[in-house]
Amino acid sequence: MRWAKCPRIPMTSWKNRAEIRQDVVRFTYIQSTRQETAEEVYVWDLDKTYLDTKFESLKGLWKTVTEKPGQKKNVPGTAALVRALQDAWQLRFQKEDFPIFFITASPPQMEANIVEKLNLDGIQPMGLFCKDNLKNLRPKRLWRLSKQIGYKLQALLEMRKDLTSHVHQLMWGDDSESDVIIYNLYSDICSRRHDRSYLEKVLKYYSVTGEQLRVIFELQEQIPETDPVEKIYINLAEDTDSEYYLKFGRRVLPSFNSFQAALDLYQDNKILSNHVVNVADELIVNFGYTRDQIEKSLDDLIRRQILGTICVEKIIPELEECELIHKGWQPSIQPKDVKLTDGNRVLGLEGAFEPWIPEQIDYIHNYR
Repeated sequence: MRWAKCPRIPMTSWKNRAEIRQDVVRFTYIQSTRQETAEEVYVWDLDKTYLDTKFESLKGLWKTVTEKPGQKKNVPGTAALVRALQDAWQLRFQKEDFPIFFITASPPQMEANIVEKLNLDGIQPMGLFCKDNLKNLRPKRLWRLSKQIGYKLQALLEMRKDLTSHVHQLMWGDDSESDVIIYNLYSDICSRRHDRSYLEKVLKYYSVTGEQLRVIFELQEQIPETDPVEKIYINLAEDTDSEYYLKFGRRVLPSFNSFQAALDLYQDNKILSNHVVNVADELIVNFGYTRDQIEKSLDDLIRRQILGTICVEKIIPELEECELIHKGWQPSIQPKDVKLTDGNRVLGLEGAFEPWIPEQIDYIHNYR
């Protein structure tokens, strides 16, 4: 059998621009002093959360590696959602440098293409973390090629130590890997919610061992004893049952599309109503969504007791006026009133009893 000759991917000087620790490769694009003063920071997993990447097959992996920036496809609505967050953040804080970081399991050789794609979408990240899997192409490290929990936890902690002590982080992931577990473990590690022996047990269960385990606890000693995680959004790329996420508390919002995330962010005063309209419009114009699908997404959040009465009553006329939902549309059930808030954030509605953050999450048993 003759093997097809693959095109050669040119090596770049990424090593000269990166900080490397084990298989975590960090690229910084905005000077660190501006990172250190940001009070609200956004963390976005790139694969299947922002970009529609396909790593399940060699064909999909090769396509992801070789395609040009302009060919890379977004998860529907994500570009509009990030631009909305950027615009609203700049209005609220009266600053230009939007503090958003991306984390990817892609190799650092792809960094230039990834950043060019983000720039094409109108986004300039503060930083990007890549996984140097070439280091794992050794007999004793091959198992780490597909293991992301240790890598992503280390990346998050590397980021955390350079942020202000009172920072609030909003985090995006998906259900194709273990992002909800990673973000909640990160929260536990930062807040010292559990002792080291318990965390070691959980981390070892997820194949975080040896030097990586040591580095994670070394980084824990360098960060403030506070919980920086304000909200966790999980894109249901694999259509996992949303009820699975109830065990992680109401701080975690599983969403079926970017419009649902935009609605929740609007309720928490993170974006404006015109931003919600822009996200819905992008889904319809660029990704073939229908008004029925927009209505179904809105109704789903009402039925799950995510959106309260005031938010629903304010956003429906806006969506009607822009013809994004049908005139006279009404939800299948009446929305509930807001019961619990923290500043502008909605923590619970009438009749919702799940905790915002559970005292202890069962990380070991995953009943999906």
